[in-house]
Amino acid sequence: MAYICLVLSGAALLINGLTLLGRVPGRDSGVFNVLIGGVQLVLCTAVAVTADGSLPVLLSVAGTFLFGLTYLYVGLDALAGLGSTGLGWFCGLVAAIAVVFAVTNVTADPVLAVLWATWAGLWTLFFLLLALGRDIGRYTAWALVLASQTTTTVPALLGLAGRWPAGPAWTAGAALVAVVVFVGAAVLSRRSGRRVLPAAAQPQVVAPTAAA
Repeated sequence: MAYICLVLSGAALLINGLTLLGRVPGRDSGVFNVLIGGVQLVLCTAVAVTADGSLPVLLSVAGTFLFGLTYLYVGLDALAGLGSTGLGWFCGLVAAIAVVFAVTNVTADPVLAVLWATWAGLWTLFFLLLALGRDIGRYTAWALVLASQTTTTVPALLGLAGRWPAGPAWTAGAALVAVVVFVGAAVLSRRSGRRVLPAAAQPQVVAPTAAA
């Protein structure tokens, strides 16, 4: 289930990044986020109901619940014009929890720990953009686009193939990807120039990944 949710999140990240860049209409992105968030919440609920109280299983779907709620919030915000400030503060909470997941996975699964740290960075950008109103929309957009496949789709496909990345080399590679995401976003945002986006498009920045 986690790998399927990661694939869905990769698509959501990409669409939301392109929306922030003005390449995808906000309403289209809103509908997509509602679908992705809804599917993830249904999958997580099914796993939780059949977990028979197993704390490890419930912990494994907790992050996906948070991401699914984020996507659903983003979609409803875009479609109904709810306002993005509350969404931004929610993303701040998710970012803090993602840090906890990163720390708790350092020993058990270092690659996943790096991925969680990267997602924490993404959600921190959403918090700064939506809750605090920082002028980082274009930077956030490029970070979403760069992270969309490298931190979700590729690891998910490897997992589905029974080859989830593990070991020092993969951990170093994941750390390098994180650097490329945030440094590359800075380079691309400067090269592409500054652009003022409609307020209605701003909530689409949030769409990051499902938890593994």
